[in-house]
Amino acid sequence: MDRDFFWMGQAVELARQAGENGEVPVGAILVKDDVLIAEAHNLREQCGSPIAHAEILAIQAASEKIGNWRFVDTTLYVTLEPCPMCAGAIVLARIPKVVYAAADPKSGAAGTLYNILQDERLNHRVELVSGVLAEESSTLLKSFFRNRRK
Repeated sequence: MDRDFFWMGQAVELARQAGENGEVPVGAILVKDDVLIAEAHNLREQCGSPIAHAEILAIQAASEKIGNWRFVDTTLYVTLEPCPMCAGAIVLARIPKVVYAAADPKSGAAGTLYNILQDERLNHRVELVSGVLAEESSTLLKSFFRNRRK
């Protein structure tokens, strides 16, 4: 569990960077054997792309780095519960474990609205850990959207 807090802290820092750059503050880190494989934060505004979510970008970067699309024995740390698109990518990438900070009541697909990551009808199911540094992540998101509304 201590490692979960360490890596989530790194993801929160990425989320903070995203927020400072005008992006929704979400960060993601993919780790294997306690070694960083890839990291990313949201870039939808910068890229002008609806799919430039932190999880998708981290998966793409990891795939390029390791030369494979399967991520056995990895853990994805993300500061916000994955949406349906990201949850689908996680399942397709065969990521065995996801640790997320804050639940997403509007589009959460890891148990809040849907549970794509553990749907028994799919060919891969993911171990989930939620709530790690949830307060920090939630505060970043709330602050970002409060400032945006001003």
